[in-house]
Amino acid sequence: MRKTNKMIDRELSPDRARDRTVLSSLAALKVMSVKELKAEWEKLIGTSAPNNSRAFLEFRIAYRIQELAYGGPDRETRRMLDLLADEVEGHSKRKHQIIDPRNPVIGTRLIREWDGVEHTITVLKDGFDWQGRKFKSLSAVAREITGTRWNGYRFFGMRERKREAA
Repeated sequence: MRKTNKMIDRELSPDRARDRTVLSSLAALKVMSVKELKAEWEKLIGTSAPNNSRAFLEFRIAYRIQELAYGGPDRETRRMLDLLADEVEGHSKRKHQIIDPRNPVIGTRLIREWDGVEHTITVLKDGFDWQGRKFKSLSAVAREITGTRWNGYRFFGMRERKREAA
């Protein structure tokens, strides 16, 4: 005997019911005023909203709704994100550095010309050496060389390029 769509809808699994609840909550954000979004922020996050940016409030509240329904990042993911944030900000509070599989073999020398000057960077076990100074990331070396923020892998020509369509 085949079930009709009406019967299937009445017998929603808990996961499907949760998905529908989340989707309806997310859709409701689009029609809320900024004042209503700020009230929703206080309800879900427990603090007053930091600003009146509709896009920011929608994005952050949507994340929180999904986080409450499906769970947030696990401990290992949060740890990795903290380490990455420290690395980008130049903090060295932590003893461990995330090993990036994109890094070349230890001892490799990367050469990059910038403003007519050739710069040589040596890959170390726990970072990079440039002009006798140790850096935790290629981005930090690139920032020191250029004075602006760069993706280190892109600056040193190591970022994978998308394959062109044939």
